[in-house]
Amino acid sequence: MLERLFKLSANQTTIQTEIAAGMATFLTMAYIVVVQPAVLSGKMFAQPTGMDFGAVMTATCLSAALATAIMALYARYPIAQAPGMGENFFFVFSAIPAAAAAGFQNAWQVALGAVFISGVLFLLLSLLGVREMIFNAVTPSLKNAAAAGIGLFIAFIGLQNAGVIIKDPGTAVKLNAHLASPDMLVFFAALLLTAVLQARRARGAILWGIAAATVLAAALKAGLPLMPTSWAASPEVSGSMLATRFQFARGVVAMPPSLSPTLFKLDCLHALTPAMLPFIAVFLFMLTFDGIGTLIGVCEQAGFMVDNKLPRAKQAMISDAVGTVAGAAMGTSTVTSFIESAAGVEQGGRTGLTGLVVAGLFLLALFFSPLVLMMGSYPPLTSPALVVVGAMMMRNAAKIEWNDPAASVPAFLTMIGIPLSYSIADGLALGIIADPLVRFCAGRGREIGWLTWLLAILLLAYFVFIRGRMP
Repeated sequence: MLERLFKLSANQTTIQTEIAAGMATFLTMAYIVVVQPAVLSGKMFAQPTGMDFGAVMTATCLSAALATAIMALYARYPIAQAPGMGENFFFVFSAIPAAAAAGFQNAWQVALGAVFISGVLFLLLSLLGVREMIFNAVTPSLKNAAAAGIGLFIAFIGLQNAGVIIKDPGTAVKLNAHLASPDMLVFFAALLLTAVLQARRARGAILWGIAAATVLAAALKAGLPLMPTSWAASPEVSGSMLATRFQFARGVVAMPPSLSPTLFKLDCLHALTPAMLPFIAVFLFMLTFDGIGTLIGVCEQAGFMVDNKLPRAKQAMISDAVGTVAGAAMGTSTVTSFIESAAGVEQGGRTGLTGLVVAGLFLLALFFSPLVLMMGSYPPLTSPALVVVGAMMMRNAAKIEWNDPAASVPAFLTMIGIPLSYSIADGLALGIIADPLVRFCAGRGREIGWLTWLLAILLLAYFVFIRGRMP
């Protein structure tokens, strides 16, 4: 049945490979099960929003499983969906405060209403084929640049999450000087093992790297009390995530938290007031271009593109729209395609069976939350996988038309804009705006389609008149 449904032989894959790929994808994005409720509840910032942590965790797993299963069964692609990073911070730091400033006592419910409405609009765009038209309007060089830019982005996220790259007030970021810390030991050991296994073309390299990192972290954690006092007091150890964030699982199985505190608590009526309309527009923009950017990046990496087009693109674009609508109804923010899906693709995942495994693991996570919490709360375990996958995705940069400045300059803006703006949507928008302008000024206006011009004008107007005037 699986062979007939997913055409495993035609895609040169096996059930074992697809399962391993699904596990790799899930493990690299399992942090969202912990991070999403921590962000939306305000626990991460010690600023309660009124949203229940447990309910948001359940909503996150259910919406991720639903959207990923739709992608797996309807579009048959190995791309996982979950509430997006970036959108969740915008939800907490912009949408909720704006609703509160407008006088709404139920601010988080109004913000959920805005997410729900943006999801409905997004679904309409997907059903009408507008998103597919936008996808096809992006030039091959921009598509490859987006894939390479996402590679830089996820590698940057991996290095930051592991603590290798840290914030600096003078230069924005810098290398962590404490390379002898337990966190660095776990990260670099796992990175070396994963890279060596990849170089030897070993099956399951990413999974073996994550497993080895977990064993090493557990061994170091168990040995911390035995360390010399002078070492334990050093900044490398006392300030490490291993000492403060890695905790052995307190059990294996636990009942899922109740969904009732957030289920159907959204307020769509007040979300349609003038004060909230710009936030609906921003959610719609982020959802549209984050989703398209990720689809481009992962599908280029997997080799799914045919003549610059993605087969079953419309089906692929419906999944995150349905996930966002369902997620907002359950109590979580915008659901989108996850760039960590590239980990499963690099592991060999080529069909929807990979996504089906991810969806199943999200449901299992509800019952095995202690284990998910143990692995998801300590980033050095999964960060090496992101760095390795990022390196693999950079191969797409070789496909950019570097000899043609009209193609290469917008592509470079996209590639560098994604990690520097910390947004797939914003980075891709830079390239889409620059591409027709450069071509037109170079006397090559005939190469520009009407939709390309329309996208550039709309995006420019959006940045100037909506994003530029938001709090």
